[in-house]
Amino acid sequence: MTIQTKFAITRSEIAGVPVAELAEQYGTPTFVYDAEIIRQRIEQLRSFDVIRYAQKANSNLSVLKLMREQGVVVDAVSAGEILRAEAAGYQATGEPHSIVYTADIFDRVSLDMVCEKHIHCNVGSPDMIDQIGQRMPGSEITLRINPGFGHGHSQKTNTGGPQSKHGIWHDQLEDCLQRADHFGVQVTGLHMHIGSGTDFEHLSQVCDAMKAAVQTVGRTVKVISAGGGLPTPYKAQDSHLDIPRYFELWDATRRELQEEFGHAFQLEIEPGRFLTAESGYLISEIRAIKQMGENLFYLVDAGFNNLARPIMYGAYHPMSICHREGAASERTQNVIVGGPLCESGDIFTQQEGGFVEARELPVAGIGDYLIIECAGAYGFVMASNYNSKPFAAEVLVDSGQSKLVRRRQELADIFADEQV
Repeated sequence: MTIQTKFAITRSEIAGVPVAELAEQYGTPTFVYDAEIIRQRIEQLRSFDVIRYAQKANSNLSVLKLMREQGVVVDAVSAGEILRAEAAGYQATGEPHSIVYTADIFDRVSLDMVCEKHIHCNVGSPDMIDQIGQRMPGSEITLRINPGFGHGHSQKTNTGGPQSKHGIWHDQLEDCLQRADHFGVQVTGLHMHIGSGTDFEHLSQVCDAMKAAVQTVGRTVKVISAGGGLPTPYKAQDSHLDIPRYFELWDATRRELQEEFGHAFQLEIEPGRFLTAESGYLISEIRAIKQMGENLFYLVDAGFNNLARPIMYGAYHPMSICHREGAASERTQNVIVGGPLCESGDIFTQQEGGFVEARELPVAGIGDYLIIECAGAYGFVMASNYNSKPFAAEVLVDSGQSKLVRRRQELADIFADEQV
């Protein structure tokens, strides 16, 4: 079953709360997250034994707390994310592992932290096996395998194949097992993630690669992870992935392995964007409307310092208009949407490669709100202070009630750590 998605170009509320009310109370630009959508996406994945959230997609503490309350465990890619998880109530250890450190290197701080807290590691480079083995001989680890192929909505989100830095190359498994044996380290899990936004055909290929990797490692493997990369719909013609069919494919692989090895395998999935993207809205205010030759621009007070996906990947985000006063206009026009930054690439309506394109949106005026939708993943977490712009506020809406979950950064805070 696929769920067809439709996006409207006018919007008056988010999760039952008027857009104008949110903008007036919290200012703009502001990220708003709908908690119920996150819960719905979690429910879609309940067939998997373990749902492990890749918190790099959206690591706000209130979002992490919501995940924990729903029984979702987390993946951390840095020492900072380990501490974030703990601040949201996760324990360093547990079964299944509440926090797993996943990376292609150990920086010194991260290595110290995983050793001190005995955090399970999903290692993406052979050298990491030596480093963890020297510090924690006899420990258990997971190996992230690069199966030799990858896919994604952009080359920059492709995490498999020879051009990717991620994971242990599939032909190096034997060498990694010898390294592990040298330190008495046991490989108890295998993980594969080939890219973000991959299609069903490529996701299904991972199953065969996983089966081959388990057969190489042997019976110490107890956990297999399907990774993430589940596609998110951003356009009206996009559909949600058929999750039951995807689970059936992985479950069949798991059952084949259980029959071959004679013991149970725990099946994990590691979504990030899938759980939070559709929950997020970036509310901005239109501050200028200008004609530039044949092109009409809506210039808003949010820029790529707030949402970098369009400038990084040419990513498409649905957009809508909320008129500040009066009824919504039924007239539309083709516009280019840009931000306030002193940078030509500060355009939200662009294709990969920086090619600007117009978008059909309602006729709007100064002071009206432009909402960039599906902005709950890789939005705030990629934000910067470019042009000395402050970080936006973050708001969580749950059961019709809005709550500030990150205050807007004060201007003086931008340079508070600097010295003259």
